[in-house]
Amino acid sequence: MATGATAKAEERHRSKTRLLEAALTVIRTRGYTATRVEDVCEAAGLTKGSFFHHFKSKEELAVAAADYWSQTTDAFFAAAPYHAPADPLERVLAYIDFRKEILAGEVPEFTCLVGTMVQEVYETVPAIRDACDRSISGHAAELEKDIVAAKALYAPDATWTPESLALHTQAVIQGSFILAKARMGAEVAAQSLDHLRAYVEMLFTQSRTGD
Repeated sequence: MATGATAKAEERHRSKTRLLEAALTVIRTRGYTATRVEDVCEAAGLTKGSFFHHFKSKEELAVAAADYWSQTTDAFFAAAPYHAPADPLERVLAYIDFRKEILAGEVPEFTCLVGTMVQEVYETVPAIRDACDRSISGHAAELEKDIVAAKALYAPDATWTPESLALHTQAVIQGSFILAKARMGAEVAAQSLDHLRAYVEMLFTQSRTGD
């Protein structure tokens, strides 16, 4: 049976998680600048007193939310089916297919928290910018592992680097989210990912044929 101290610690953890989950939803819907502490508290069903027990400011919440986003999405992608193929190039292509498959629901539901925030504060709030960079670059680094293996098999003499291609995939994905917001729908994002897949296939095909 949990002691009083343990129960309180568990409750504090739950309330902090509720605030972080609320932040993911509210910021992706409204953007970082338009999001107020009151909005996050309302979405979490908690008081401002509870908020300031966990976070000193909205900026501190945003940094924590970026890290929390990384943790939850890392677990999500680690369990995704695109890891199944034995061939590393097939895994890279399956990753792109999977990114297309999860373009579901309303725009805020499939767009990226860190991509949303960094566009707004990249020059004005370095702590948030750095947290967003850690998240995006960390995700790209995981994909880079499969690109390294695919390049070794199919394009060992190509002059491009696995890191640059991994980051390019993230540039296309984040750009597709911007287009989805502009057009209020996922179709344009899906088309961008189709082009990305075709580009990756062509990149390795050209490397194999020497064109």
